[in-house]
Amino acid sequence: MHRMPSWIRRHVAALRALLVLTVVTGIIYPLVATGVAQTLFNGRANGSPIEKGGKVVGSAIIGQSFTGADGSPVRKYFQSRPSAAGDGYDLTSTAASNLGPEDVVDVLPVPGAKDEEGNPDEGKQSLLTQVCARSKAVGDLEGVSGARPFCTPEGVGAVLKVFPGRAVSVNQACPAVPFVTAYDGLKVECAKPGEDYAAGRTVPVRGNVTEVPVPADAVAASGSGLDPHISVAYAELQAPRVAKERGVPLDRVKALIAEHTTGRALGFMGEPAVNVLALNLALDGR
Repeated sequence: MHRMPSWIRRHVAALRALLVLTVVTGIIYPLVATGVAQTLFNGRANGSPIEKGGKVVGSAIIGQSFTGADGSPVRKYFQSRPSAAGDGYDLTSTAASNLGPEDVVDVLPVPGAKDEEGNPDEGKQSLLTQVCARSKAVGDLEGVSGARPFCTPEGVGAVLKVFPGRAVSVNQACPAVPFVTAYDGLKVECAKPGEDYAAGRTVPVRGNVTEVPVPADAVAASGSGLDPHISVAYAELQAPRVAKERGVPLDRVKALIAEHTTGRALGFMGEPAVNVLALNLALDGR
């Protein structure tokens, strides 16, 4: 009996292994895993949907925004934390901003300039300025101080670039008045959009801020950009506004916050948190 050459036998064996592994890992395993998930964890396996009036309005494990057509917060709803996933809570673009604590210098937009696609130059905000702007916006919305260390009253990063003989408030475009008039004997100038300040020494300036009413999760996005929860502190900060807008006693709103607060994972990891969608639905259905 004529035997196949060894190189052909090796290829046939490899083809058989490919077919077997394809059937086992590509068909049998997914079907078994899906069947077990649907049987034991039906709701979570399908994305933990939340329904209202027979219609899916969101997920218990994915956040969403509660804003109007113009992007401004709807005042009768509790607001979620910021999201860096696409335009916000985009499942196809889940990610963090990847900006770190040293990202403090803005790229100021140059008036009249256009980007590569022909759109007006919008510049780029540093992580510090994003935090400052969010804190100011939350403070204005909730009627509290949005001040934070290293932020100007206008909501940008309080950062200087210091050169021999001059100092520039790099995040405040001219003709803005710098947040400080002088630094180390140097007069502080406003920044000219388009000018290169990279050679200067970066000096963040801590303001005289002793209390920060706006909590961290109100100004910083989560690692995934999809976190559906906010801290209890952020929920309680928003409670007076929501109660006033809905004409509901504040105590009732705080009771709903408590009802929708989850404890620490495994009893010791993380902090108690409030599911924003579930809380807002409870308010609508009270």
